[in-house]
Amino acid sequence: MAKQDTEITLGIGRMLAIFFGLVGVCAVCFGLGYSMGRSSGRSSVAAAESEPEKPVSPAKPAKSQAPAPEDLTFYKTVKQSEGDAHLPPPSSAPRTTEPEAAPAARPQPAPAKAARVAAAGAYMVQVAAVSRKEDADALLGALRKKSYNVTETVNPPHDQLYHVQVGPFADLQEAEAARARLVSDGYNPIVKR
Repeated sequence: MAKQDTEITLGIGRMLAIFFGLVGVCAVCFGLGYSMGRSSGRSSVAAAESEPEKPVSPAKPAKSQAPAPEDLTFYKTVKQSEGDAHLPPPSSAPRTTEPEAAPAARPQPAPAKAARVAAAGAYMVQVAAVSRKEDADALLGALRKKSYNVTETVNPPHDQLYHVQVGPFADLQEAEAARARLVSDGYNPIVKR
């Protein structure tokens, strides 16, 4: 017995039906995968929110790794980012300072100066708003060495941050020129009125 090969020819209509059938099967699979992934993402987020956070023990970084961001203060970050470090190294001699006051008892800026700046409608260029007094003092020292007219302001009732600002400037053009100079020195300042 000899087998005969049969040739099957499909018309254009049948080919299109097979093609669109495969496209439909792929669309159903994609839709199911998308909905399952979306719902599992929601459940993992809900589970993560309901679990209490476990303290993570910090691993000691290798010498080639950068220290963890939690370990860096603003002063250390500025010192680390500047290669030639315009900031003075910390003194090894113990400094005698007053103990840190509670956040509610922070010193307020002199009211006469604040009123004079506000009355003039002057512009200030804010370099940073930091939560630690030491960081603000380090930034003040660095900016004074670069001959900026820099001040530190605190607004205790509303704000617990130390605002390091350059100015005041009489008009917006002067403030923008100072902002451009600060940007060229590596800072990211904003102009405030």
